Amino acid sequence: MKIRVVSSKEEIDTLSPNEEMVHLAFRPSNTDILSLIMKCPQIKALHIPSSYKRTISNSVKMYLQMKGIELLEGDVWGHRKDINEYSEVSQGVYDRIDQYHKNGMSENDIIEKLVRETRLSSDLISFLVKNRY
Repeated sequence: MKIRVVSSKEEIDTLSPNEEMVHLAFRPSNTDILSLIMKCPQIKALHIPSSYKRTISNSVKMYLQMKGIELLEGDVWGHRKDINEYSEVSQGVYDRIDQYHKNGMSENDIIEKLVRETRLSSDLISFLVKNRY
């Protein structure tokens, strides 16, 4: 899955309407989040750093929940925006999810194991596992 990294509110206007997951690398206001949702009607998840997630208003959280958009906590470690505007979850992560699922591991065990093995957040891993099956 590709995660579009947005580092400023000005970039929201440049987003494709087909974006499914966006990482906000700036502290978004309610207006920023709403304009992002209007620009990207197919969005499934917003991924933001934990310090920014705490500042999101309850009304926006409820709006996202009503729209079926997940608010995920985490960072995109080691991503260089000047090289690529997308951060991508490698196929290896999906392969391990499939392997662990075939081995009969529970969803929670898969999430715990992958959080230890990768530098991805538990929210992101949980989202990937839930949307895989």
